[in-house]
Amino acid sequence: MATTAPVYCVCRLPYDVTQFMIECDACKDWFHGSCVGVDEDDAPDIDIYHCPNCEKTHGKSTLKKKKSWNKHDTGQSTDVKPVQNGSQVFIKELRSRTFPSSEDVVVKLTGSQLTMDYLEENCFSEPILVLKKDGLGISMPAPTFYVSDVENYVGPDVAVDVVDVTKQTDSKMKLKEFVDYYYSTNRKKVLSVINLEFSDTRMDSIVESPQIVRRLSWVENYWPDDALLGKPKVTKYCLICVKDSYTDFHIECGGASVWYHVLKGEKIFFLIKPTSANLSLYERWRSSSNHTEMFFADQVDKCYKCTLKQGQTLFIPSGWINAILTPVDCLAFSGHFVHNLSVEMQMRAYEIEKRLKVASLTPFPNFETACWYVGRHLLERFKGKNLHAIVMHSGSRFKKYNNVFKYVPLYCILKQ
Repeated sequence: MATTAPVYCVCRLPYDVTQFMIECDACKDWFHGSCVGVDEDDAPDIDIYHCPNCEKTHGKSTLKKKKSWNKHDTGQSTDVKPVQNGSQVFIKELRSRTFPSSEDVVVKLTGSQLTMDYLEENCFSEPILVLKKDGLGISMPAPTFYVSDVENYVGPDVAVDVVDVTKQTDSKMKLKEFVDYYYSTNRKKVLSVINLEFSDTRMDSIVESPQIVRRLSWVENYWPDDALLGKPKVTKYCLICVKDSYTDFHIECGGASVWYHVLKGEKIFFLIKPTSANLSLYERWRSSSNHTEMFFADQVDKCYKCTLKQGQTLFIPSGWINAILTPVDCLAFSGHFVHNLSVEMQMRAYEIEKRLKVASLTPFPNFETACWYVGRHLLERFKGKNLHAIVMHSGSRFKKYNNVFKYVPLYCILKQ
């Protein structure tokens, strides 16, 4: 005698072990998440679930309570879930906070003022904001360039890393799928793409990093074309972030400096100086298992807020601890570079990175190899010369090599 399998859900189909299902706390029936609009990733946040029919008599589903984000919270409550960095509650609180203005630490220059002579004379130890791209030697797409154009230039089937901002996790997705999400009118999640390196795509021809970056970059200037290891692809990133995207506090991998240019929209940077005390606090915070429940800026004396508007370019030096909030949908470009002007900080940041063993969406591959190539360049350039005499008596022209002589060869030797 034939038996009939029980059916479930509004679709009245048998139970399917391959599909996520959720039980209604009222009628005790089971429902496919896809049928009732519940994502598997969101299910742990639901306290009481009511199916569409039971909502009419029992009310809507309820979420688990979350602790208010307050630096003075005693932390004694045990029946609530701490607020996660990146969550909607977190973003709302972050928007309402006040921070010291970045005017005290960010230097404003024109594109033509940002030269090698300026950086060698004044050092590159504070962020630099350039309000207009004129004189920067930077190439950007026309203002009519949209996210859909990124898909056309890079390719719809290219796999990209997509960050779920609320959960601060990442997963793979085809670029076409992300672009479809970006243009959808009903975004159920806050997703962002922050590491689309496109130097091997057609988009490479319409975007050029600032001239000063190309002049400084170790990778651009010292990496041999015939090297066995591939040149690190860190020079050209496309960032596609929807409103309320958030990247938590971090130091760029390899202690790299970074530039950002906003083509459309706006970004807000939260900047913390790389003092010895702040770097120690950062390492302790980042190594904590619950660091995603702690706002790092609460642990330091000052965190500066810098807003980067459409058409502006920001340069962040090595070691600066920073977080990024995207208040409106934003299309931006960026790139990482290591150079002679911040060698000591680059080495220190790299050692912190190694101790933390943090996986990053924007790593700096073969950083130690880059150090070796710089060391080889120095050896070839100054072979047979009295380096001490050159540095001490040849004026500012050799000032940029002081820390390179001191740290790069020593670092490479110590690693053997």
